[in-house]
Amino acid sequence: MRDAAPGQRCPPPSRVPLPTLVTKLLPSARRTVHDPNPPSTPRGATSGDAPLFMTESDTVDRTKFVTMLFDRLWSDYRQRVPHAQRYVDLVTERGGRVVNDHIAFRSLNVPQAAQPAGIDALLNVFLPLGYTEFDRFEFPETHLRAVHLEPPAQDLPKLFISQLQVAELPPELAQRIEQAASLWDESFTYPQQLLAALEADALHDADHASAADQLADLFRRPWLPPPRNLVLDAHEHSQYAAWTLLHGNAVNHFTGFINAQNVPAWPDIQATVDGLRAAGVPMKDTIEGGPDSGLRQSSTRAAEGDFPVTEPDGAIGQLHWTYAYYELAERALIPDGQGGQKYFPGFAAHQTTGLFEMTRTQR
Repeated sequence: MRDAAPGQRCPPPSRVPLPTLVTKLLPSARRTVHDPNPPSTPRGATSGDAPLFMTESDTVDRTKFVTMLFDRLWSDYRQRVPHAQRYVDLVTERGGRVVNDHIAFRSLNVPQAAQPAGIDALLNVFLPLGYTEFDRFEFPETHLRAVHLEPPAQDLPKLFISQLQVAELPPELAQRIEQAASLWDESFTYPQQLLAALEADALHDADHASAADQLADLFRRPWLPPPRNLVLDAHEHSQYAAWTLLHGNAVNHFTGFINAQNVPAWPDIQATVDGLRAAGVPMKDTIEGGPDSGLRQSSTRAAEGDFPVTEPDGAIGQLHWTYAYYELAERALIPDGQGGQKYFPGFAAHQTTGLFEMTRTQR
């Protein structure tokens, strides 16, 4: 039932953790079901203004903290991506539930003054919070690598973190990107001490809200506004590079989990795409993955805005560009090997390639 993935899987590269972190991985939760109906308390269920990522237990400190962190990221993302808020409104108006299947982030694999390079910057955040590696992917044609992380609780979203292998770009362009990423925005702080405290379960409940605020600030551009000409030149070779120069660690997308949506008129991804399109939401032209696929995905078009860049004279200007889209995912039920069923857990590399392109700016 799983799509064959033409993107190559690659073994995990050697990763040097931050000196103060001794990563203690928690067991990965399996999303196992024994009937085709979504669980009564699915991952990230919400109604109206309730927090998106509600956990089943208030006794696991790190799970509580992840919930708080993702609620902050989700709130900011909905303000910046009107299509996501429109999806929330349409689903809740129909008595349904908004459940996020996964969150995606992008990165540049170059030395950086403010944080570790590439995927490591975010692995050093999420592994101590209980996430575990499930799979790795390589996309040679676009010079990308990615890691799929599974959550510590079934009601939290999966994570998909990718990085651009900048050294594989033309040498002059790669050097310019590395230079831009080395210019640290001094208002940005990589929270090494906070991560160590979380790893050691050293935060009291009263500290969680302020700590979540501090960590949420990580999810933005850590370097100074990139040169306008660099963004434009990078776009000619890699739209991913241009996007990441502008947005850094910001959320690339959240993803609606169709299986738990519970809107009778939208029972599957095709009906949901059609319904959103009929409601005026700009949608991707196609659905990635056929009816027999383990995973089917589509998305809205990317929201756009004006973002800061450094002009040739050193002044700070604005460049109109894409930001994020809202993705949709439908997962098929497959045998769990124990007489029951579970949702297909992974990602399909060739689908991911098509969705990466949703942030391409038409120029």
